[in-house]
Amino acid sequence: MTSVANPIRYPNTGSSQVMTRRGWWLIVLNFLIPGSPQVLAGNRRLGRFGLATTLLLWALLVALLVTYLFWPATVFTLFSTTISLWLVAFVLAFYAVVWVVLALDTLRLVRLVRTAPFARVWIAGLTTVLMIGLSGTAAYGVYLATTASGFLSSVFVAGPSDPPIDGKYNILLLGGDAGPDREGLRPDSISVVSVDAETGQAVMIGLPRNLEHVPFSEGSPLAAVYPEGYGAIDGCEVDACMLNSIYTEVELKSPDMYPNAVHEGSEPGIEAMRDAAQGVTGLQIQYYALIDMQGFLDLIDALGGVDINVPEDVPIHADETFTTVAEWIPAGEQHLDGYHALWYARSRHDTSDYDRMARQRQLQEAVLKQFNPTNVLSKFQDIAKAGAQVVKTDVPQGMLGYFVNLAMKTKELPIQTVELVPDNGVDPEDPDYEYIRQLVNQAVYPPSPEPTPAG
Repeated sequence: MTSVANPIRYPNTGSSQVMTRRGWWLIVLNFLIPGSPQVLAGNRRLGRFGLATTLLLWALLVALLVTYLFWPATVFTLFSTTISLWLVAFVLAFYAVVWVVLALDTLRLVRLVRTAPFARVWIAGLTTVLMIGLSGTAAYGVYLATTASGFLSSVFVAGPSDPPIDGKYNILLLGGDAGPDREGLRPDSISVVSVDAETGQAVMIGLPRNLEHVPFSEGSPLAAVYPEGYGAIDGCEVDACMLNSIYTEVELKSPDMYPNAVHEGSEPGIEAMRDAAQGVTGLQIQYYALIDMQGFLDLIDALGGVDINVPEDVPIHADETFTTVAEWIPAGEQHLDGYHALWYARSRHDTSDYDRMARQRQLQEAVLKQFNPTNVLSKFQDIAKAGAQVVKTDVPQGMLGYFVNLAMKTKELPIQTVELVPDNGVDPEDPDYEYIRQLVNQAVYPPSPEPTPAG
């Protein structure tokens, strides 16, 4: 009577057909509801433990999904802090071990020798595949979590979060180009990105590297040294008194102007550039990101290349003098690897700095679009390795989840650009900074549309 009432626990072991059918059921149940085969046919204590862990995991996943649907920034924050990532790694490692134990115990309960000979290999094979699929996925999750934790620790600082200013987050982006003929790094790409803290609408302001007489924000130590603007009165401490020389001068000649910079996750030269960008734009800048342009090559390769609509043929130079052309990047839709993308951004032959600025902005937007969950997860190791070498920033880890959520909004909106170039009425050799701040203010804080009169 017992075997009839419960053929899974008390099967007819003399019937290979019954044992084969039972075996398939146990294997499938172990995949769908780990722990259930033990409750039905084996050690009920182990089975209850397996079921409890399974139900707990389902509850966690449902809670995570609901949180993501209503409060996505919370989920991004959870997966962007070192402590939480190590906790995730521990949980996944635990489940990887549990699933291996349950799969092997399920295979024991099947009693392969009692199943039909033709089915034994298939049952054992399916069990192995499903076990590797479940536990292997969890183990890969452990790898991703620990790798991400190391990456975040190496790039992002621990510190307090800054609130938005007038509803905006303003970030200084510096593209560093430390060529072999240069003393130290000199930022060749200088931008300020202003992002609306609610909508994610971004305005990218391009600052020419050759701006002269640059003013500094109030209270800056450089404002006391250059009250009329950088190099406006008696020159400066380096050869060319232009915007991108400020980093070099402070970093090499007077780092003591910013004694707390390194402790706060920055550098004296970066803080000098922040003061200069604030003086030029009139915006208060909360954070910075310095991107090594040579390392940018590795990041683009890690992403699998980048898609660019090239407006006209762009030369690749054969030497550092930027005069001899080795090859051309042809006009049209192009998929560029890191090497060609870097040259697309920095090429100088028969072109102007303002053309380069436009190409750099275009490349920055294209790379932003390449960052999607599928791309990042599939190439995470290479991206994390490249990113740790490419980026230096003072964005705190605690803000990363919020900014990831904001960046997803930004990707869905057209990025507004303001280039401080002659075509926009800006003369880099004799700039009108009041006019520049007016341009910036109109773009960052556009006037609200006039209400349409009723009737």
